[in-house]
Amino acid sequence: MSLIHELLATPRDLPAVSKYTAMNGMIYLTAGALLIAWPGATQALFRDRAFVGDEQGLVRGMGLLIIVIGWLYLFGGRSGARQIVAASVIDRLVFIPAVLLPLAAAGVFPHLLVTFGLLDPALAIGAWILFSRKTPSP
Repeated sequence: MSLIHELLATPRDLPAVSKYTAMNGMIYLTAGALLIAWPGATQALFRDRAFVGDEQGLVRGMGLLIIVIGWLYLFGGRSGARQIVAASVIDRLVFIPAVLLPLAAAGVFPHLLVTFGLLDPALAIGAWILFSRKTPSP
């Protein structure tokens, strides 16, 4: 089968946790696209300081990373695999706050990074709650 055919395939009846993960992917795709298209969102929406150098390019790079994460969450969720949900919960609870919050404390886009540093773990907790509700069938 072609790659496009696989990407466009309608997923089977997905559990709520997979739908939630796919929905989180759409959130990240949208947020990443916003940062690529409008890096000034860091000032307009998050009230961070004006760019003094090449930060606009860094924000666009961050947007690309967020899009890649969203793409993987979207299709990981659409796959119905519980393993992707478990992996995403761990990385979002551990790695994201451990990296983004110290960067924000150092003054690097503090409002933007604190927003992502708190929103991402909150969404992970939602996934964890849904993940815990039903155990997979053998």
